[in-house]
Amino acid sequence: MLKLMKLLYLAERESLRKFGEPISGDKLVSMPHGPVLSKTLDLMNGWGGEDPNGWGSWVEDRAEHSVALKDPSMIRSPEQDLLELSNDDLDVLESVWANYGHMGKYELVEYTHSPSIPEWEDPKGSSNPIPVERLLVAVGYEGVALQSALKHLEEQELLNSSLD
Repeated sequence: MLKLMKLLYLAERESLRKFGEPISGDKLVSMPHGPVLSKTLDLMNGWGGEDPNGWGSWVEDRAEHSVALKDPSMIRSPEQDLLELSNDDLDVLESVWANYGHMGKYELVEYTHSPSIPEWEDPKGSSNPIPVERLLVAVGYEGVALQSALKHLEEQELLNSSLD
């Protein structure tokens, strides 16, 4: 679970860096073991997954801090099952796996606590939100590009909330 969460966070971060767009749109949070995607972590921990076709219908309980597909035969192909992901999203996921997939969970924890991930701040045993602005600055956005990206993300969030 720890490795999966770090890889998902790095993918979200890379998508924001490269495209100014998140993959999941999840809330970013600093926790003692590094940055996480808040709602995704809740689902991994078994909280909030009551939707009969949601997380719990696809993913096994956390045995020994691992996650697995309940029934791998449910996956047909990326073209059929990953329709919510764009080609850019898939490229980011592949890139993150190529760059970090070889690392163990504690290597990833160490990496996400390093100066390479300056948006993470030690929450001193608790959790603190990571403002998207702080992440965007950390990955190189500034000035007009930063303001434009923030405005776009705010508009996207408003649109998404109106559709819920």
